[in-house]
Amino acid sequence: MPETSLAPVPPTTPASTASAEGSVVLEGVRKLYGSSVAVDGIDLRVEPGEFLSLLGPSGCGKTTTLRMIAGFEHPDAGDIRISGESVLRRAPHQRDVNTVFQAYALFPHMTIAENVAYGLRQRRTKKSEIRGRVSDALDMVRMRAFADRKPTQLSGGQQQRIALARALVNRPSVLLLDEPLGALDRQLREEMQMELKLLQTRLGITFVFVTHDQGEAMSMSDRIAVMRDGRIEQLADASTVYHRPASAYVAAFVGQQNFVGGVVGENGALVTPVATITGTEAAGRPGETRQAAIRPESIRIHAAPERPSGAVDTASGRVLSIANLGETVQYLVRLDAEHSVLVRRPAPDAPALAVDSAVNLSWTSANTLFFPLDAAAAAAGHVEPPTE
Repeated sequence: MPETSLAPVPPTTPASTASAEGSVVLEGVRKLYGSSVAVDGIDLRVEPGEFLSLLGPSGCGKTTTLRMIAGFEHPDAGDIRISGESVLRRAPHQRDVNTVFQAYALFPHMTIAENVAYGLRQRRTKKSEIRGRVSDALDMVRMRAFADRKPTQLSGGQQQRIALARALVNRPSVLLLDEPLGALDRQLREEMQMELKLLQTRLGITFVFVTHDQGEAMSMSDRIAVMRDGRIEQLADASTVYHRPASAYVAAFVGQQNFVGGVVGENGALVTPVATITGTEAAGRPGETRQAAIRPESIRIHAAPERPSGAVDTASGRVLSIANLGETVQYLVRLDAEHSVLVRRPAPDAPALAVDSAVNLSWTSANTLFFPLDAAAAAAGHVEPPTE
């Protein structure tokens, strides 16, 4: 299976250390829990001031990777460098990083200002300096007016801002965030995504963000490392990950895909039970078993007997269900007894159809990707029709 990772980075020299301020480098990092491999020899470089997301499902190794950077876990092999220096022998509090978790972990008996100041007091920072730095940190997250309140008097989003302020008050070069928005409702989560990105851009601090939510990763990240089974499956910007996924796994995990398997014909097209599918390149070698992936928004839907014109691939079926999602309308279409696909159209262009309508589907070869068969990825992208 294709795998994208960065080549090992040469050891940092003293002359380059200053320019590496805020960088995070992992070389051949491996972590075992008993006989189970949690992180499998990954190489990764996070640039200074970059917002990088570690994206993947539960158990893929993303949180373990973050915890090793923070110092809460120790790798069994490999090296981790922060700002150009190896940190393997440094305790968490000796590393120039701070971590924000999903659980806010605010002290309920302390005021907001006291919560934010806690880390500074632990480091025995001068009282005169603490006051100014706490005010600055609360200003960063627009919470200065709440300095004298208790955590229980704040909403979930406000508490998350305080957790951010507490992490930023020590002025770390790197901020690690472990699914910090997971406990928020959808609307608040989307608002916090924008605030986080604006804050990171304004401060210029390196953010390493762990999430299983593709929307979070896509909306905030400069680059995304998609993880699978302890390895980096693809490392690229959001557009590349979405439009040019390195594997069927990435294609299925980021966004939605319609997968259909078949055999490559002599002309390079994929011959499947429901359509002959073409691409901008051959699907594979003649006789090879492959699968095509087509995103729901790439498919046009027409009420039968209307058929599209031009050089497009087509399939026919019946509408099983229709969902109005506001900006888009989603159709589930059964092609045959074993194949159903999702079609998603912008609401203004969505045809008025009824359940059980006969329809024709069309898409262009430029919107089709071909991959080796991957049962796990196909299952993740498979659309189950409702039971009759």
